[in-house]
Amino acid sequence: MTRGMESRAGDGPPDMRRAMVAAPVWARAWRELAYALVAPLMAVIGLVYAVVVALGVASAAGVVGVPLLALGVPAARRLGTANRWLARALAGVRVADPAPFRSGPGLADRLVAALGDLTGWRAVIHGLVRLPSALLALAVAAGLWGGGPALLCHPLWHSGALPVLPDGLPGAVTASAAGAALLLAAPWGVHLALAPERLLARTLLGPAPGEARTRRLERARAMAVDGAAAELRRIERDLHDGTAARLVTLAMRLGMALEELEHADRPERPARARALVEGAHRDAKETLAELRDLIRGIHPSALGEGLETALATLAARSPVPVRFDADLPERPDPAIEAVAYFCAAELLANVARHSGARRAVLGVRASDGLLTLLVRDDGDGGAAADTGTDAGSGLRGLAGRVAPVDGTIDVHSPPGGPTVVTVELPLHI
Repeated sequence: MTRGMESRAGDGPPDMRRAMVAAPVWARAWRELAYALVAPLMAVIGLVYAVVVALGVASAAGVVGVPLLALGVPAARRLGTANRWLARALAGVRVADPAPFRSGPGLADRLVAALGDLTGWRAVIHGLVRLPSALLALAVAAGLWGGGPALLCHPLWHSGALPVLPDGLPGAVTASAAGAALLLAAPWGVHLALAPERLLARTLLGPAPGEARTRRLERARAMAVDGAAAELRRIERDLHDGTAARLVTLAMRLGMALEELEHADRPERPARARALVEGAHRDAKETLAELRDLIRGIHPSALGEGLETALATLAARSPVPVRFDADLPERPDPAIEAVAYFCAAELLANVARHSGARRAVLGVRASDGLLTLLVRDDGDGGAAADTGTDAGSGLRGLAGRVAPVDGTIDVHSPPGGPTVVTVELPLHI
């Protein structure tokens, strides 16, 4: 169902009737009709490719089989690319591109690469099995889009020399009404008939499950590298602008105090030296506090007592009242604990800064090898998973933090709330 169809259907029965009348002129209807017409041709071509590859496999020990096999699988991959483009453009299927075909320059290298090309073999299987679904879509499209106009124009036929339906005005009216009904049902029927085609395209023309996971982990690794670099820059900036500057001030104060003590012949000199030492003492304590905060940002000391204690401390310190629930029968790996802690800290900070919430819930539980962290608030909603100004902050930064450990983050935040963020991590890596 298209977005326009959904918005109209939800407004009431009159709008639904208008939507049904307008259905034949929707762009989606014509695209799907075009796909239903071209799908059998592509299915026949795919079947021919599959037969060629099968012949290559059957005679792979002979002179003819080796080049057939070396050419057949990459050719099927190219046909899969064309089918994937048609499925996206005409059938509205969301399917990602697989990794490109790579092989060495020699025939032997090409044969080895073809034999191991999972995307090519999946395209071969797609060409082998899609003909029935393509013929079904063509039959439904021909019956609805062809039979509808034929019945609708029956009165014109009846007045001529081709009375193909029962004579008389009642038969003509009935045939015309049936033709109109078929035309109104045609977009819906073709859309339904294309369901097997969409399923085959999503299943066989996209990346293989292992390949998709590999590419996701590669992106996660790149995000982790960028996040680590950003974190190092932050630490460097904090040390340079904060701690280093305070240490310079501390050294200057102590130097001035030493100079005052070296010339203590005047009565005001000891008082000045005392004031300078007191200022240096304050600078030293503030510098130590900044260093503790910096160290806590690298690895929270609260995790030494376990994730449950650390998260309970976070909930207690939140400016928004937080109810904390935990069910951790076993302790996760230290790296997982650190990721969960920083995710909880960032999410609770977002609740306090942006949500306008009065209450929040922080929950964590471990079961079936998964650690699930949930943060819910009763705020204004509208949070998006792509918010955040850099790789180390916001919900985007959390996605980059959980991805390297094969974790996931789900954000549900409709306008008006509530916002529910769920983070799932493996217990052990």
